[in-house]
Amino acid sequence: MLDLKERPFTDRGSRLLVMAADDGSLWIARALYETRLRDTTVLTGLRVFAGDRELPVRQALPDRIDFEGGVAMAFAGPDTLVLTGKDARAAWDGGQAAIDGCLTLVGPAPGDGAAPDGGSSLTDGTPPGGGALPGGGPAVLAAAATRWRDWFAAMPSVPETLRERAEQAWWTLAVNLVPIRGRESLVPSKYGYVGLWNWDSYFHAIALRHADPALAREQIRILLDHQTPDGLIPDVVHDHGVLTETTDLPRSDLARLAQHVGGEPLREVVPVTKPPLTAWAVWKIHEVDPDLDFLAEVYEPLVRSQEWWFARSDPDGDGLAEYLHPYSSGLDDSPIWDHGPRAEPPDLNSYLALQYDRLGDIAAALGRDPAEWRARAQALVDLMVARRWTGTRFVTRVGGHEVDVRTPLEFMPLLTGRLPAAIAARLVEDLRSPSFWSERPVPTVAFDDPRFDPDAMWRGPVWLNVNYLLIDGLRRSGHADTARELRERTLAMVRDGGGLYEYWNPLTGRRADRATTGFGWSSALFLDLAQEDQGGQAS
Repeated sequence: MLDLKERPFTDRGSRLLVMAADDGSLWIARALYETRLRDTTVLTGLRVFAGDRELPVRQALPDRIDFEGGVAMAFAGPDTLVLTGKDARAAWDGGQAAIDGCLTLVGPAPGDGAAPDGGSSLTDGTPPGGGALPGGGPAVLAAAATRWRDWFAAMPSVPETLRERAEQAWWTLAVNLVPIRGRESLVPSKYGYVGLWNWDSYFHAIALRHADPALAREQIRILLDHQTPDGLIPDVVHDHGVLTETTDLPRSDLARLAQHVGGEPLREVVPVTKPPLTAWAVWKIHEVDPDLDFLAEVYEPLVRSQEWWFARSDPDGDGLAEYLHPYSSGLDDSPIWDHGPRAEPPDLNSYLALQYDRLGDIAAALGRDPAEWRARAQALVDLMVARRWTGTRFVTRVGGHEVDVRTPLEFMPLLTGRLPAAIAARLVEDLRSPSFWSERPVPTVAFDDPRFDPDAMWRGPVWLNVNYLLIDGLRRSGHADTARELRERTLAMVRDGGGLYEYWNPLTGRRADRATTGFGWSSALFLDLAQEDQGGQAS
């Protein structure tokens, strides 16, 4: 069931969202890149009547909205909404029309990402271009029902106790699929995040691999097809181009960084990307659906990406890469950035070491010698231990200085699977301490850190991608019991938390105040963790 608030009526491939207004009417907006829905409104005040009696919404399902009196709304195409029924009328702000079989409400916009043209996109009962919809209302409803039945039939199998949330997650992934620059792209959310974000796509692919590995591979291809000549993979592919560099800082960082940049945009152009997890995602797809041709296609681009981090993102030349901009970390509002716009938390080089090993896996699958990649992975881990391990934790450095903020990024070296056993055990002990462990672990800033805020983005809430990576790392480092417990607590939090959010308050287990709803990677990673109970292969 859709609530038409957090879960609007929309469809795969469509930019249109039908939502409930506070006065009980419906309104329709179009999802565009980094644009509020209130700024893309197509229609407001929509109500359905039989005579003078208003017909309220009876239920909203993935394939249709049912009104009292036998009237229904469905998608006849990505940009065509229709009302079907007899002896009723629809009224909206600025117009009304009889529903006599099939009333087309909204017709196609000019193209991907095009702004709506207000009332001119409304018609008086015929589909755009004239003529009748083939088969009329019953055919529209039947096609929508079949489309959604087929989608849910492909959902990975999960335990019955998790099925309701899993179905919501699978629906979220479908409706977040939209065309961007002519290619089907899974966006993080239709609430503003209407673009193909770099690491989001890797997490999305992890769920898609179970039902549509070709579509999972397409998410990787889109990014690699926009790779720059020097190897950088873009931060975002969106309707108007790609984001590969910026002079901006996140709004929330400007005041805190005033002492560094005067509260103004950066004066130099900085390359921006996202954490290097491409080869990790490629290999996860390959484990479920082996495809040597795809591995051969992406191998050299993956090598160029790996080389970019050490050639272009290691400004002090010490062999350990840094994030040159908050955007590149994916953790835009973390208190790490309170100390400056360039940082080296422990996650980045952990990802790069893991990438070396995944490049080795890909090389071996292609009949090449993986030895060089394995050696580079171990050498990078050894360098991290030598230079960033204090004996109790891996430190975060900003501007060449250690900072005291505690985040779960300190545990990401577990992902390498190459730490000395004593160091891995110490990290797990710290993870399970009251600083990070609770009924709903893991906060993105330690509970006992003075900067902990359970509702502020990356300053305390639980994020599923962090937990998923930690579960992966715990397994790779030989701590399966803690991985299992973290997985179970994470699944329980999402099951009981009310929805699929961008992030959760770890104290309440509910949506954090400013978290986006209908979030792609939360849906994808919940599904991947949930399907393991049904015989799925943990990897």
